[in-house]
Amino acid sequence: MSRAFVKEDANNLPEELPERQVSALPNYVTPQGRADLESRLARLIETRKTLMARKSDDPLQGQQLRLLERDLRYYERRLKSVIIIDNSGSGAGEARFGALVTVKDDAGAAQEFAIVGEDEADAAAGRICWASPLAAALLGARPGALVSISRGSGETRLEITALRYPEKATTKAEKGAEKEPER
Repeated sequence: MSRAFVKEDANNLPEELPERQVSALPNYVTPQGRADLESRLARLIETRKTLMARKSDDPLQGQQLRLLERDLRYYERRLKSVIIIDNSGSGAGEARFGALVTVKDDAGAAQEFAIVGEDEADAAAGRICWASPLAAALLGARPGALVSISRGSGETRLEITALRYPEKATTKAEKGAEKEPER
């Protein structure tokens, strides 16, 4: 029987796990995307500390640790390659990285998409990777523009009805500088 039809569980992980694939595309991220990557890495480090403190001969713990180490290596590589693109607060009239683009399809259904980095993308949440076909169709377009994307069921036309950028986050130092001096 082919291995493709054999169900493998966590107890049967190979000793040598393949590394998680790192994309060859530039690792563009929004400032929030970088913060999310840092948060994921911090959680993995804490989980590793917890697992290491247990000192167990349980093979399942060893497998969990190998998976965790692999994920740590992946997120460390991703953070080292980050290229932050911050268009927040931009008055740009066209869709760029970080834009929140509202579109309407031929049936009149509206959807909003955020154009973000690969590690930030989550189609169910409306966050699409800048390298996706949908983002490629939206990038550079302005409100009122019609864009087309090819799908398995044919071509879909979308009208861009709104375009905005998230507000620029201010740091604590910037907030302190904004306060009026006390008299």
